[in-house]
Amino acid sequence: MKLTILGCYAATPRTLTNSTSQVLEIKNHMFLIDCGEGTQIQLRKNKVKFSRIDHIFISHLHGDHFFGLPGLISTFRLLGRDKELHIYGPKGIREAITLLLKLGDSWTNYPLIFHELTSKEKTVVFENDKVSVETIPLNHRVYTNGFLFREKLGERRLNIEAVAKYRIDKAYFQNIKKGRDIVLDNGDKISNTTLTFDPVPAKSYAFCSDTAYKPDIVPQISNVDVLYHEATFLDSEAHLSAKTKHTTAKEAATIAKSAGVDTLVLGHYSTRYKSIELFKEEASVVFPNTVLAEDGKSFDF
Repeated sequence: MKLTILGCYAATPRTLTNSTSQVLEIKNHMFLIDCGEGTQIQLRKNKVKFSRIDHIFISHLHGDHFFGLPGLISTFRLLGRDKELHIYGPKGIREAITLLLKLGDSWTNYPLIFHELTSKEKTVVFENDKVSVETIPLNHRVYTNGFLFREKLGERRLNIEAVAKYRIDKAYFQNIKKGRDIVLDNGDKISNTTLTFDPVPAKSYAFCSDTAYKPDIVPQISNVDVLYHEATFLDSEAHLSAKTKHTTAKEAATIAKSAGVDTLVLGHYSTRYKSIELFKEEASVVFPNTVLAEDGKSFDF
């Protein structure tokens, strides 16, 4: 599971910082999460292949989270894209995007499929045999969702020494990986646990931005491998986080600790602070395994 941060700062973009956008690579899928201004430039800088992006998830309709989407959709058209592009986001996103395409007489030459979200309960919005994605209802000034990405458990792993010992033909390997026992020519039954190891543990990633402190998400994100959580303010500006429905680094760490996650990634920093290291210092007191998102930084989990 690889996470590439394209932008991780709040509100107004600057020459050296970008608004929210990131790419999650999981089980051979590449998901774009949020699409602030300049996202397609950041995709270029980070050498992300546009053609691999088939699903885009938008948390809410504040500009620093989706104003880069019209440009990206138009660029796909200029590049001759012909396969479907699925966009998951709040109700209204279809109207916002299609109005711009209409006024510019620049309809896509590929299928553009919107999945508009309205539910305030967690909802599965994407699922196949490898990955599922469900919403995480958040509490912001407008309708907002986070997203929980879960790998599905893969096949069991062959114990090469064991299959060699019992001289099992390769023709049976696929059935063995699917968990089936094997009966030898002499009638002996070999249990699957003798021939295989457990599958590689499935990984999970929770994206939570933007939101006020919301501890009732803890059961849903319990024990995820990685939690990205906004931390717009430090505790010294907690009064601003309450007013704007954002979260402090300390509050994000408290969510991570309560949920028992493995790693907390902080982001969506206010630019009022002299160093983002202050966010890590504050959060680490509550949750030691805290790392900082930075524009252009990739994490392999």
